[in-house]
Order: sequence, then C-alpha cells, then structure tokens
Amino acid sequence: MLLVVLDSIAFYSRKTNNSCVSMMPRVLSKFARFRTVNRHLTTQSSPVVLGIETSCDDTGAALVTGNGTVLGEYIHSQQSSHLRFGGIIPPVAQDIHRANIESVVQNAFKLANMTPNDIDAVAVTNRPGLPLSLIVGMRYAKHIARSYNKPLIPIHHMQAHALMARMTSTIPYPFLCLLVSGGHSLLVFVESTARFRLLGETLDDAPGEALDKIARRLKLRNVAKYAQMSGGQAIEAAAQQAGAKDTSAYEFPLPLSKYRDCQFSFAGLKNTATRHILERESTLHLAPDALLPDYEAFCACFLKGVTRHMLHRTQRAIEYCERRNLFSNAAGPHRSLVVSGGVACNDVIFNALSSMAAQFGYSTYRPPKKLCTDNGTMIAWNGMEKLLAKDTAEMTTKYEQVDISGKCPIGDSLIDDVKAANIACKWAKVDIFPGKEEVSS
Repeated sequence: MLLVVLDSIAFYSRKTNNSCVSMMPRVLSKFARFRTVNRHLTTQSSPVVLGIETSCDDTGAALVTGNGTVLGEYIHSQQSSHLRFGGIIPPVAQDIHRANIESVVQNAFKLANMTPNDIDAVAVTNRPGLPLSLIVGMRYAKHIARSYNKPLIPIHHMQAHALMARMTSTIPYPFLCLLVSGGHSLLVFVESTARFRLLGETLDDAPGEALDKIARRLKLRNVAKYAQMSGGQAIEAAAQQAGAKDTSAYEFPLPLSKYRDCQFSFAGLKNTATRHILERESTLHLAPDALLPDYEAFCACFLKGVTRHMLHRTQRAIEYCERRNLFSNAAGPHRSLVVSGGVACNDVIFNALSSMAAQFGYSTYRPPKKLCTDNGTMIAWNGMEKLLAKDTAEMTTKYEQVDISGKCPIGDSLIDDVKAANIACKWAKVDIFPGKEEVSS
C-alpha cells in the first residue's frame, strides 16, 4: 500500500511540477479516486490511453501507449450505409453509433488483450462535430471512466488530426499543418498540444465535400470499380486514368486569387463543375443515368483546380510563417508541413503539396492513410500527448462538467494578421499530374 501511495504522489508531482512534500495533502485526498490508475502505473512501463471517436459517421476506439504503440484498434465505418442516402443524415448516423459503440470499444480491448482496469485515462472527442454523433461517444466514455475510476480527457477533433502524424513520424514542434477533410479546410501553425494558431479556413465548402458532391453529380457510383469508393477516392482514381492532354480539357477558375490571405473557397469550383456537367449533358443529349463520355478528363481537371487552390493558400501560409518568424522557437532549422484529414489520403494533392513545400525547405508528412480519416487512434494519441506534456488542464473526474460542442475554433486566430501582411507570392512550379501536363503554378 505504501508503494502505491508513493507512486501516486510522484504521479501528481509530475503533473504540476511541485515537490512531493507540498503535494502530499492533495494527493492523499484524491488517492481513493485514482487508486486504480496509480496501481497500473506501478506495473506498466508506459501509460495507456483509450480513445473514442464518434464525431461524424465512423465509430472508432483504440488503445495507445506512451511510445506510440497501438495495442488495439477497431472501427466501424458507416460509409456503405450513407452511400444509399447520398450523404450523412445525422439521426441515422446517431442510431448506427448507438448500435455499435459498445462492440467497437470491447473489440479494441479484446485485440489489446486488456480490460478497462488496465488503462490510465479515457480520451474522447467532444468537439467539434455532429452533436447527435458526439453525444454517443461522450456518454459511453463517461460510462467507462465512471465505472473504472479513470480520468476523462476531452479532445478537439481537428487538433487530434493535426497531431496524428507525430505518432508515426518524428515531427518536432512547431510545424505548419493543413487540415483538409469533408467538413474542414484549415491552415494551422501548431506550437504544442495546447497552442494552435489559425492562419486560414474555408469560407464555404470543404474540399472533401466538394469532391463528394461532384462525384455524385458525375454518377461515378454507376461505374462498378468506383461504386464502393468515397467520392474523393473515385475522382482521384478516375483522374489517374485521364490521358496526357485531358488535364486541360475543362477550365476551372482559381478561387480568391485577388485576396492575399490564406482563406479557402471551394463553392466556386463546385458550381463551375456543375455548370460544365449540365452543359455537356445537354449538348450530348445524355440519358439521366448516363455518364459523361470523358468523365475521366473531367475528374482530372476538377482535381487539378482543387489542388492548385490548396497549393496557393498553403504557399502563402509558408511565406507568412517565415516573414513573421514563427519558427523562431524551433530547436533547429527543420521545417515541417503536415497534411492531415481525410483528403490527405489523396496522393495527387499530397504529392503536389510535397513538391511545393520542398522548394521552401519544408519536409511534408501525413499519417498512414488509414489514420488520415476519423479513427479512435488519433483520439487516444492526442490524449497521450497531453498526458506526456502535462497538458492536463481539461483532464477531470468531474464527468458531469464535460459536454459536447458542435462548433469550436481550433485555436487563436491570426487570419486578420495574415490579411494585413498582404503577401504577394511568386507561385512555385508544380507538376500536379507528372508526365501528363505542363508544370502548373
């Protein structure tokens, strides 16, 4: 018993950087509540965090150690269910989360050969996301935490995406991050687990949303090889089949080209794509379920337009970071660009960004593709990073005080300062489709 009490005192001392003597009264008063956590820490070489993710349409859970080892992970995807509806319907997503949350978490524990007694904390997405989906994961996380006397760590979904690549790659703070998904498009300067500085965000649609909607409008689901893919995956796969001259067959405007900031807008690209499709269908007198005969060329041109927009906004973010000397606290000269979120799986986009960033001395990273989309591992890892960095201000056993939030900023905004900087860029030359087109700028 004395060993466990002393271990408890050391654990809390590390959290607050106070001496063991000054911490003793408070530790002893909390000892009963945290006895299970501390007993585990005396027998394990590394802490373990359970992560639960239900912010949108995937139910995920994972157990991750302090050295980034994934002991067990399990995910239930709703993609096939929502394909039938042409999009995510929040009440349907909630029902599917409810039906699967318990089995998903239990399977993660089974794969790890562990029980809830063996973990040190429960991390759960509580913001931002679909409220009807978030509440399912939050309630189950509270159930686990309360039942086994574990502290709860609320996690910001987009911050978790931003940090995910650090689990599998050596990426020192600070770094620049482009978060692109079906619901978000953000440029963020990441200084620590607790400090995120927003440089730009979308003014309307997210890139994943635009890709999905145009894939549906093109009726790519009617092509057998694309039927089970997401819209973005289908457009990328079709674009790769385009011929050498097809990448210039359709013209797409460069959004916000007159604005010297890092904001995004994908609505104009989506509307232009819809107009091109309507014009071609009318000209060719196509049947309602027929595809454009040159849909592969169309996909290549649309993807090229989306990629160019990301390239320009990200380049300006890089030049802003250098002009404002945001890397001044970096340990060395290394510069990193992290691309995360579901759209980071797109190789055309990622490779183009990598090529551009390299011209400014930046190394580009992304998580493994299966960890770019929503998953429990990124939530567990974010909770673990917070524990290791002693960023525990939000960690609590007062479970009733933790709530969900559908919308929540990722951090402090520097958007106005980016606009004030008014940076004119000489665009980097990038070959978006190597071997198929002239180098784009």
